[in-house]
Amino acid sequence: MKNTINSEKFVPRHIKISREILQNMSNRYKAISENPLVAVGIATSGRAAILSEMVKDLKKQTVKPYRIVISYSKPSDIEGIDLDGVELLQGKQGLTAQRNAILDNVQDADIIQFFDDDFFPKNDFLEQVANAFRADFNVVGVTGQVIADGAKGPGLTVSFARTQLISNQFDASDSQKEDVFNTYGCNMAFRISALEISKIRFDEKLPLYGWYEDMDFSRRLLPYGRLIKVKTAIGVHLGSKAGKSPGCRLGYSQVVNSFYLAHKGSYPWDHAFRSAGRHVLINALRSAKPEQWVDRRGRLKGNLIGLWDVIRGRLTPERASQF
Repeated sequence: MKNTINSEKFVPRHIKISREILQNMSNRYKAISENPLVAVGIATSGRAAILSEMVKDLKKQTVKPYRIVISYSKPSDIEGIDLDGVELLQGKQGLTAQRNAILDNVQDADIIQFFDDDFFPKNDFLEQVANAFRADFNVVGVTGQVIADGAKGPGLTVSFARTQLISNQFDASDSQKEDVFNTYGCNMAFRISALEISKIRFDEKLPLYGWYEDMDFSRRLLPYGRLIKVKTAIGVHLGSKAGKSPGCRLGYSQVVNSFYLAHKGSYPWDHAFRSAGRHVLINALRSAKPEQWVDRRGRLKGNLIGLWDVIRGRLTPERASQF
């Protein structure tokens, strides 16, 4: 502003207005106390054995979960789990629907921490997340640092995750927080008071596995504050292949969901073209010699069906559940 004609004299005024806006925002959200009420929400499907181990570890957090709420659809989803201190919600299957069911039931908390049922957090994860919300009233969403992600390969084991979390040491010389484009669905936390004001919900037109539902949800929340990564909140995502959607369903979502969200306004159009194009290309190239843990040909088939639907202007992500 100082380099613009007639603007220098307005600088103090602009600064004053900015401070007033920030002060108003600080009063907008409920303060996070030294004893935060952190509800942990887990939407699960077909991973009871892994979930059972994950729940055991959750109970060892330095900041004890105020509530642990598990949303499931079939009795087999929770078979063998220690339900002491755990609340259950049974309803229709689908990641977005299950997460919305959790949101409906945790409005008394300060923070809702969503974990995938195969995500293993370090024992101070919730403490680090709560500290981040407490330190900056403008933070509305937090995601942690994934130090190993089995989603990019055949998947990881529970024992591997626990070993990694014990041996990992955070480098204090690194920046501990940074703003991010979106939160990562396997571990993301939100300020409940910000959700109450924004009225944002998970889009249930994104069925089953969801695919980009985390990006859609968190980016719609961005106008209400900051989304940050807290690098001291670390965890391991097993990337278990149990409970995953068939290849054709996922392939369809990889294409259609990107364009649906771009049309909706929560995802940039250039990102949509790059994302869809990247997945089609990868699935096509690897279909000749697919990995054992990935149904590349099924995904490619779904990609092509999705592309045809997009060309026809049919942006219907819910159609994935028909395959």
